Amino acid sequence: APISSPTRCPWGEKAFTAYLGPDRAVWEAHDAARLIETGVGEGCYDDILVDQGDADPFLVEQLKPELLVAAGAAVGQKVTLRMQPGYDHSYFFMASFIADHVAFHAARLKA
Repeated sequence: APISSPTRCPWGEKAFTAYLGPDRAVWEAHDAARLIETGVGEGCYDDILVDQGDADPFLVEQLKPELLVAAGAAVGQKVTLRMQPGYDHSYFFMASFIADHVAFHAARLKA
């Protein structure tokens, strides 16, 4: 459950201000959705896999996975967003799907 576009959420704004300073233009290079929108890494990824719990209390205000999906759709980058029913933002959520992500990346490294 990543913060899909930290330049567009309170957590991201707070972190980027602390770590990168107040210049929002600098932040763009560290925002996954913005990088996809601008074509950085174009053609590098056949798919981007995101798992997100639909019961995550941070889903709407902070995580905003729909921004990542929209960015991909705008430039033809496949983004697989798997909304997981009943899962929140806990370690149990991560533990439940980490094997899928390891296999996803391993398959691409072996290709």
